[in-house]
Amino acid sequence: MSMMLNEDQEMLREAAAGFLKENAPVSAFREMRDSNSTEGFSRDLWSEMAQMGWVGILVPEEYGGSAFGMVGAGLIAEEMGKHLTTSPFLSTSVLATTAFAKFGSEAQKQHHLPKISSGECLYALAVDEGAKHAPAKINLKAERSGNGFKLSGQKTFVANGHVADHVIVAARTSGEAGDENGITLFLMDANSMGLDKTASSMVDNSSSARLRLSDVEVNADAIIGEIDGGFEPLETILNAGRACLAAELTGCADQAFNTTVAYINERKQFGVPVGSFQALQHRAAHLHTEIEMAKAVTLAALQSVDGEDEHAWRLTALAKAKVGQVALLAAQEGVQMHGGMGMTDAFDIGLYLKRVRVAGEMFGDASWHANRIAEALSF
Repeated sequence: MSMMLNEDQEMLREAAAGFLKENAPVSAFREMRDSNSTEGFSRDLWSEMAQMGWVGILVPEEYGGSAFGMVGAGLIAEEMGKHLTTSPFLSTSVLATTAFAKFGSEAQKQHHLPKISSGECLYALAVDEGAKHAPAKINLKAERSGNGFKLSGQKTFVANGHVADHVIVAARTSGEAGDENGITLFLMDANSMGLDKTASSMVDNSSSARLRLSDVEVNADAIIGEIDGGFEPLETILNAGRACLAAELTGCADQAFNTTVAYINERKQFGVPVGSFQALQHRAAHLHTEIEMAKAVTLAALQSVDGEDEHAWRLTALAKAKVGQVALLAAQEGVQMHGGMGMTDAFDIGLYLKRVRVAGEMFGDASWHANRIAEALSF
């Protein structure tokens, strides 16, 4: 496993950095936030990303995508993290694409993947039902009805669920909450009768939705994968999302660190920059090494997902746990080194702390993944 990017990947990183710096700086995020946007992202920016091929970065070429792989998706996510770019990239380009490309029927691939590549349709993944991530504890019921099923229950923390055209819903077709067997993935139209969507703005001003389903009817063609066999595909989809979130978090951590270093080298106390104080230098050096380790484990996780390694879940869990801790440390240190002003909206550092908090919780926080690894190793 090479821990270096190849030439094409380096070019993609540079292109993403340049494009987002010009078209989606933090100031653009502030403008969107202050405008009280109901969608939570820019449709125009999404269209431009589609034209550049980013939206279909995981879509196979025969369906209109670039098939650049998870490392490429991670590089884009990392740059988005640096600029606090909000978009449906994770939910549509990573989660939904993985679901269709790896587990969808040929009819589903032909219908949905080209629409993802073109940016025509948005998708969401509805998994969790409680306050914490628990994919095995799905209790939303899917009961047979004629040639299809009726879905009833609720989902929380559904990223982009309020704007999605289609929602992939993990439902229970047999067994009890906590059983890995008995979960099935369904594709549902976001305008289905019986579906109620409540949008909410989270602490970082990104948007999610609470979904309430009351006898929502779907036909047999809506099943992604096999009946009762959806947990393993769901984990594959989630691992792609976790690796991509780890990449975004490394971007947040890196930018928070660079912003802080720039600030302490400008701010003066006793006539000298506070960055010259040894105590702050030690803290900055420690943070730099932590961020470099976080980048390394994230790249390894992205590569393992690309290679369809059967133990990819361990690296994605390790990456999500490690990067979640490091990104939070970077943001907290940044706020503290900015002094009292770091707590105000006048500086960007607080925005990174908020984003890190939300992204760190999504699909399992650091403690959840650390515990998962510990259990696998029989600790």
